[in-house]
Amino acid sequence: MARQRITVLGSTGSVGVSTLDVIARHPERFEVFALSAATKVDEMLAQCVRFMPRFAVMASAPHAERLATLLRDNGVSTRVLQGEGALETIAAHEDVDSVMAAIVGAAGLGPCLAAARAGKRLLLANKEALVVGGELFMDTVRAGGATLLPIDSEHSAIFQSLPEDPGTWAERIDKIILTASGGPFRTRQADTLASVTPEQACAHPNWVMGRKISVDSATMMNKALEVIEARHLFGVMPEQIEVVIHPQSVVHSMVQFSDASVIAQLGTPDMRVPIAVGLAWPHRIESGAARLDFRTMGALTFDPPDDALFPGLALAWHALRAAAGTTAVLNAANEVAVQAFLDRRLRFDRIHAVNMETLEAIAPSKPASLADLLALDAMARSAANAAAMRFAA
Repeated sequence: MARQRITVLGSTGSVGVSTLDVIARHPERFEVFALSAATKVDEMLAQCVRFMPRFAVMASAPHAERLATLLRDNGVSTRVLQGEGALETIAAHEDVDSVMAAIVGAAGLGPCLAAARAGKRLLLANKEALVVGGELFMDTVRAGGATLLPIDSEHSAIFQSLPEDPGTWAERIDKIILTASGGPFRTRQADTLASVTPEQACAHPNWVMGRKISVDSATMMNKALEVIEARHLFGVMPEQIEVVIHPQSVVHSMVQFSDASVIAQLGTPDMRVPIAVGLAWPHRIESGAARLDFRTMGALTFDPPDDALFPGLALAWHALRAAAGTTAVLNAANEVAVQAFLDRRLRFDRIHAVNMETLEAIAPSKPASLADLLALDAMARSAANAAAMRFAA
């Protein structure tokens, strides 16, 4: 069997590192074609030395030049590129079989669309591509003949719980149940969140993740984005999606079917599991994750989300029912607000206020192209930055 040639977008982030860990366990099945990172030159150097990709992409010319010099000094022939256009090149290259899309935020939309247009096997860990791109992204996947495989643990769980034929999903699905850990603050009172620090918000009790998604988990905006993603991935209506708090992070999500039966996917909270599913689908391979031991697991609990503690969660259904493009506005506002919090310019409990004010300020028209989406994203970021300044800590 020929080895899959894989591009990893965002290879120095947590999902990218986990992807390379799984790939390294199966050298007979996979080879790394290209890697990309923003600014982590030393980490990229180490990855290039180990995996010898044909291409490495950095976000800026200075970072690319430094990496190229270090690679030459180490005798590595990897060709170094830089910028957004280079990301699209390595995502759509004719020699690539699969693309792991693990760039955080709206910045990953362009290369995801390029991979979809080129008909690649697209492993989607970048939920923002669907949140921002919505119908345009799904239309591009269908038109390009791409194979779309979700990598978020929740959406991978749903995908694994559904029949293989998507044509049967609509008649069989009653509802999708997304599980959420509740993050580090699920037992706190809402009126105590003003004093939360970035360090506290990033200390997730179960998962090892990047800073942005860790904050999203603490506010449960990550779950709001996942609701939007699930609506597009699985073709269900917003009212067919439900969220429950499951602190143990063992049940990664569930599907309730029209006959009232429920199928769930369980596993340890390790991103290498859904990554291995995506890389090997429709087969199974070793992921490196620990096995569940049901004899020692203890109780599994499920509770409804606290609306006062997690006010941002309801914005998912609001945005899905609003004008096309509203989900892109929500995503942009949240990225700006989270960064302001991480920079200590905005209190944790005001992230929601920035998101709300931005949604009220922007009335989008239906985006018909990537250019439309990027213009809407820029407009929303401008409004969100203004709101973050008004709500500054």
